[in-house]
Amino acid sequence: MKNIKIQAKISFVLKSLFFSFLLSGCATSSTLTTLISATAEVAEATGHGKTAAGLTAAASASKAAEAITPENEYYIGRAVAATILTNYKVYTAAQIEQYLNKICSVITINSERPELFNGYHVKILDTAEVNAFATSGGHIFVTRGLLECTKSEDSLAAVIAHEIAHIHLQHSLMAIKTSRWTNAGVNATSAAVAVAKDSAALAKTMKDMVGDVVSDLINNGYSKSQELQADTLAVTLMNDAGYNASAMLDMLGMLKSNQNGNTSGMYKTHPSPDERIKNVNVQLSKIVLCTDTSSYRKARFSSNR
Repeated sequence: MKNIKIQAKISFVLKSLFFSFLLSGCATSSTLTTLISATAEVAEATGHGKTAAGLTAAASASKAAEAITPENEYYIGRAVAATILTNYKVYTAAQIEQYLNKICSVITINSERPELFNGYHVKILDTAEVNAFATSGGHIFVTRGLLECTKSEDSLAAVIAHEIAHIHLQHSLMAIKTSRWTNAGVNATSAAVAVAKDSAALAKTMKDMVGDVVSDLINNGYSKSQELQADTLAVTLMNDAGYNASAMLDMLGMLKSNQNGNTSGMYKTHPSPDERIKNVNVQLSKIVLCTDTSSYRKARFSSNR
């Protein structure tokens, strides 16, 4: 009778764990951790030591995904940034880089996240490709090709605000958390059912997972919905900083006119300019726009071309 109750408990916990994934996020990371830990305890009680060890490792990984500190956010982003710099060279132009960082500072200091663990940093990538990247922790990259397409400081601010928005919305961290969360649960479930996974194998899975996510972010970009979310927030960030938020439409119009069948860079990973323009127009209609002072920035922009 005791064994039947134990088996029933194992079955209940495993089913709960399994269906938490099928329900696409109905279970929180905390719930997941509790479920995995409970399954580990049952496995240990029934003499399945190897399974218990594997589940304990998975529970630790799940626990780590529950809350990423600002310091962790920075170092995760730095790892992604390092990967980007293996594919692109940095463009050496100290004056322009300083100019971009000043624009970034104006936007962030007027935002809800004016400070990060190690601040915000903008770098220029030496490529004609039209693109920009943002990683967690404040790392922003803008390509030389995209800079050459801008026609004003406000349109340049639109590019930077969009990348800052990705950081504020923690899009890269969401991808990492989702991957860690799902893989921890899937592997834990497999371990409990097959009684075959050990802690070393699970530890390797947890380590390799981050590399997979980093590669995916660079090669495929953020999802369409995340890109539109970033545009929406960027409009507010620009307006709050005193930039002409309508310049976002200028930038998107430029991207549209320069697309011409190009499927590389930003055109590969972002929604169509038409989709983005429609979305931005909706956001512009919802806010009270600040006074247009863009004319005062023309000389500064020209001197930093």
